[in-house]
Amino acid sequence: MLEWPGKPTLMMIRADDPRRMPIRLRQQLIDEGFNDRAIARRVRDGMWARPRRGAYVDGPAWRALDDVQKHAVVARAVLLTARTDVVLSHASALGEYGAPTWNIDLSMVHVTRLDGRAGRKEAGVRQHAGSLRADDWEVRGGVPVTSATRLALDMTTLVDVETSLVIVNHLLHQKLTDPARLERTRAFMDAWPNTLHTDLVLRLADGRIESVGESRCFHLCWRYGLPRPEPQYKIRDANGRVVARVDFAWPDLGVFLEFDGMVKYRKLLRDGETASDVVVREKLREELICRLTGWRCIRLVWADLLSPEITAARIREQLYPMPLAS
Repeated sequence: MLEWPGKPTLMMIRADDPRRMPIRLRQQLIDEGFNDRAIARRVRDGMWARPRRGAYVDGPAWRALDDVQKHAVVARAVLLTARTDVVLSHASALGEYGAPTWNIDLSMVHVTRLDGRAGRKEAGVRQHAGSLRADDWEVRGGVPVTSATRLALDMTTLVDVETSLVIVNHLLHQKLTDPARLERTRAFMDAWPNTLHTDLVLRLADGRIESVGESRCFHLCWRYGLPRPEPQYKIRDANGRVVARVDFAWPDLGVFLEFDGMVKYRKLLRDGETASDVVVREKLREELICRLTGWRCIRLVWADLLSPEITAARIREQLYPMPLAS
């Protein structure tokens, strides 16, 4: 069986990371003198929780976790109880790289077998039978997991173009992979199932895009046939000094776009400031950019992405405004 540092508790990184809570297996508890009735009583009383059959954790700590953190704990329990050598992969590997889980179904733990045999789906676990080369997986925080490059490509076979793009852009932006590595690994995927839109995602991917919201805006532009915008466009003053950077720009059309997500506002918040202070400062920044460039500004929020067709029409109107009647 595959061995990795930290088995069986996997407590190899920060002790205060809630995803790394100790996992105790049934046989360990039996060896310590507990019987099945005593174990069941502690679960029933809430002292312990059972994230997976035969695996137990502290009850109050488990209940304090969010869904993403709980998935990570369940995934570790799957590794500990697996009867064959597997590594975390697909959706279950995202958390190991801090990748976003927007629009991701976390009801199933995904692993990839190392023996190359056929995968299967059972008891909340989906085993994939992909062929893993030596550089397709690594150990992170004591946990065997597919590499960031392999993860990016695997996700294009599991979810749609928009969701894949969110993930691939994040991994590129964090420099956990790069276009060259993606292309090299992609060359081995010709016989893989469900790779219909893998090449499309790689063509759309851009490591300059910084957030889920920005990736979704970029995808919206592609989906509705709008010109490809330039991400993270620098605005310069008359002396050539960079005074601002906008999320997207169409310089030839005189338009820039800003996505106003909560993550951005939290990042912009300075000590002692309120959200209102940030809004005012952003408004002044927008006025400065418009004054320097003469461009038109489009601002989008999460709600706009719920009506993509309407939002695309709004962007198109700004890109190609109707001339005023004489």
